[in-house]
Amino acid sequence: QVQLVESGGGLVQAGGSLRLSCKASGSIFSSNVMGWFRQAPGKQRDLVASVNSRSTTNYADSVKGRFTISRDNAKNTVYLQMNSLKPEDTAVYYCNLNMYSGTYWGQGTQVTVSS
Repeated sequence: QVQLVESGGGLVQAGGSLRLSCKASGSIFSSNVMGWFRQAPGKQRDLVASVNSRSTTNYADSVKGRFTISRDNAKNTVYLQMNSLKPEDTAVYYCNLNMYSGTYWGQGTQVTVSS
């Protein structure tokens, strides 16, 4: 069984920074893609950023230059460094793990950016 445990959300003022972490446990295959999605109230869940096992990254246009995704393969952990946060970044952020055996989600962590 695969579990994803997120941490690091919270309340921050516009222009501030937060760092999210997500640790995966269980049967984790070495070839996988880990990422972060977010969902604001009344909106669909959208990709924020992803990183594969070779550390190739992908970002949504709205966060390019402000957010950085990284991973520690030895710890099965993915990080999302969020800088220059804006009120429109407010959402529940979900960790995602995609590998050949399936797609897995964390429980979500709230990020609130005040203006």
